[in-house]
Amino acid sequence: MDAVIGLGSNLGDRLRHLRLAAAELMRVGRVQSRSAVYETDPVGGPPQPRYLNAALWLATELLPDALLGVLHGIERHAGRFRDGARDQPRTLDLDMLLLGKRGEVVVVTNDLVVPHPRLHQRAFALRPVLDLSPKLVHPALGVPLSDLLASLPCTEHQTQPIGWL
Repeated sequence: MDAVIGLGSNLGDRLRHLRLAAAELMRVGRVQSRSAVYETDPVGGPPQPRYLNAALWLATELLPDALLGVLHGIERHAGRFRDGARDQPRTLDLDMLLLGKRGEVVVVTNDLVVPHPRLHQRAFALRPVLDLSPKLVHPALGVPLSDLLASLPCTEHQTQPIGWL
């Protein structure tokens, strides 16, 4: 199954964390494409450093639940432990944003919701995903991701890439 993975980091060597995560993901699949890396302001939570955000398109044999376990393992390896608190600073955040060859698969279980339930509200996730494929449509909303990004406040998406994964 293909998966679009969102990567984020705002603690420590942020770019190194993203690159190590990409390297680890290559062990469980083939990276089809990578986005630029964007520096973005944190959304919600306590005052904290700016994030680096990116996305990659992964072709893998893993089923979504198994891939989620791999993502959580990579996060733990980078020093992140999920304690239930949201919007906290983190060394590494890996999210399954979309699934399927065209991002068309919808999954809803107790542990996983894809597309990511807040993808349509997050420029820091939409912008890198659009680098991967500018014509993707949100499978639950039926709206092009580019339209969703354009509907967000200007300050939410006028970010220049700072490099590449």
